Formats: sequence, structure tokens, C-alpha cells
Amino acid sequence: MTTAKGGRGRRGGWAPLGRDLAIDLGTATTQVHVRGRGVVLDEPTLVAVDAGTGRLVAAGNAALEMLGRTPERVLTLRPLSDGVITDSEVTEQMLRHFLSTVGVSRLVRPRAVVCVPSAVTAVERRALEDATLRCGARGVHVLEEAMAAAIGAGLPVESATASMVVDMGGGTTDVAVISLGGVVNARSVRTGGVEVDEAIVQAVKDQHGLLLGERSAEDIKVRVGSVWPLATELTTRVRGRDLPTGLPRTIELGSEEVRRMIEPVTAQVVETVRLVLDVCPPELAGDLLDAGVVLTGGGALLRGWTERLRHELGVPVRLADDPRHAVVRGAGACVDDFSALRRVLVSTPRS
Repeated sequence: MTTAKGGRGRRGGWAPLGRDLAIDLGTATTQVHVRGRGVVLDEPTLVAVDAGTGRLVAAGNAALEMLGRTPERVLTLRPLSDGVITDSEVTEQMLRHFLSTVGVSRLVRPRAVVCVPSAVTAVERRALEDATLRCGARGVHVLEEAMAAAIGAGLPVESATASMVVDMGGGTTDVAVISLGGVVNARSVRTGGVEVDEAIVQAVKDQHGLLLGERSAEDIKVRVGSVWPLATELTTRVRGRDLPTGLPRTIELGSEEVRRMIEPVTAQVVETVRLVLDVCPPELAGDLLDAGVVLTGGGALLRGWTERLRHELGVPVRLADDPRHAVVRGAGACVDDFSALRRVLVSTPRS
């Protein structure tokens, strides 16, 4: 098997020369698909950097373990916000680390498909392309996350029959109606799982005088979070720092209370989906009454989304198989068969 000069074969870890990649660089999670190998990386989009030098100390799962536990000289941060790059230098260091982890060095010059939110600006898209090129890609194609999610969920995107996808990510929620290989109508709201966590942190602080960390808020969301009443409501015990005394304190939170805490965030998502449906052409709206809406993204795993949207919109709603990986699977399908899916890409590679 041909390998990059000085590299190793597949068993040793290095990807062969030119093996193409799909990258879903999200606010909360970064996922990488390598052609012929599938999804090879799924780690938090989180870094720990030396505050003095800007040097990368840790990234992904290693940085998550350090969250809230680092000395002053080490900062843990997310280099993306609302689905776009906020710190290009740190993002590039993180991406290079991730690609090295899966066996892609600067000697290996793959093509790359990268996913972006539908509402991304030209400047924001260019920042992602440039970061990928500087990490060693010989060409970059851009794919809208909603289209990638639809492909990854197995929807018939090339068909004349309309499909609708709602991709709930960490920093954005993308909603799109797709037909004949193109996006008929789409909206993106810069609201996602990170905003849900922030809403929990703020509400617990305001209502209980308790300060929580980011990981604690996410644990609450996973354990008892919901957007629709549950058959059996849940409770969980939460430990944080009492603001008046500064001492540790434990409280009990129920799913009903948490649902009220996150309602302002979830209502934005519902309204975005409603707006896309409202402007859908009548012929395609009829298709959606039969085919319904498909939910993808890690945010779609929050309890009750199918029931909430079905009640609010009056159309069938279902959760995709393995919704967390729908976007990277869809982008990976483009990598695996460029010729068949080239028309859904929104840019051409640059050399």
C-alpha cells in the first residue's frame, strides 16, 4: 500500500497519501471522517492553552478533563462560538492536533469537505477554509450542515419529493427544506446545546443562589432535561458553590423546573422551524405532511423534541438514527463518492 514518505501504513496509523477527509468542526464537538475508514474522531471542541505563550497544552477529551481544574496560567476555552471560528490561531492548533491524532500529517495532502452552518458569512466560511488549508489540505469543499445532515440521515436529497431536516448542534440549529439536490429554503439560528447549558447555569444562579460549572449544567441537561412533559418526571441532585457563603451546597432539581429554565432557548428553535414551514412552497408542503421532519444533531437527543415539534407544527417528526453523527456521515458520503454528490457542495477546491 502506498504511504506518505516517512509514514506508516494504515495499521500503524498514518493515512495513505491523498486519503480524503470530512470534518464537522462544531461549537461543541469536532468529528472527522476518513475515506475508507469512517468516523475516526469524535471529541469536544475544547482546548487548554498556556496563557503566556498561547501554546496548546491539550485538546478534545484531554482538555475536557482539565475544565474548571486548571491553574491560572492555563486557560480552557472553545475556539468556536455559534458555529464559527472566533480564534483562528487556536483553532488551527487544535485542528492540526486532531488530524495528527487520526494519522494525517502535513506530508499527507488530502482533499477535505468541511461543514458550515447555513447562515455563515463569506468571511466566516473563508476563515474555516484557510484554517483547513494551513493544516495541510490540498483543496477544501464546503457543505452546508443541513444538507450534510439530510444525507447522513438517509433522506432522498436528489428526489423531487421534499425532505425537511432540523439539525440541532452545539452552537447553531439549522433548518432546511431540500429537493432535487438543493436547499429550497433554510434558516439558521445561533442557538444550540451550549445556550441550553448557559440558560441552566444562569437560572440556577438566579433562583437558587448556586454557582454551577459548565460540566455540571450539561450533566443536568442530560439527566433531567426535556422540552415536553414526561410520563414520569425526573429529579437529580446538583452540587455547586453557594453564592452568599462561598461554601459547597447541594440542591435537588426536577425536570419540570429545568424545562422552564430552558424554555426561552427551545422556543427560538421551535419558531425557526415554524418560519421555514410557513414559507415552504405549497407543492413541497404537501410532501412534508407525508414525509415529515427529521431531527439530527446532539441537541435532538434532549427528551421530548419529537413530541414538542409534532404538537407545535402538526406534521410527523422523527429522530434520525445516530443523530449525533448525521452531519459527519453526510459529509463523509461526499468524500467517499465525490462524483455522485459533487453538486451538493457549495464551493470548489483551491490549490
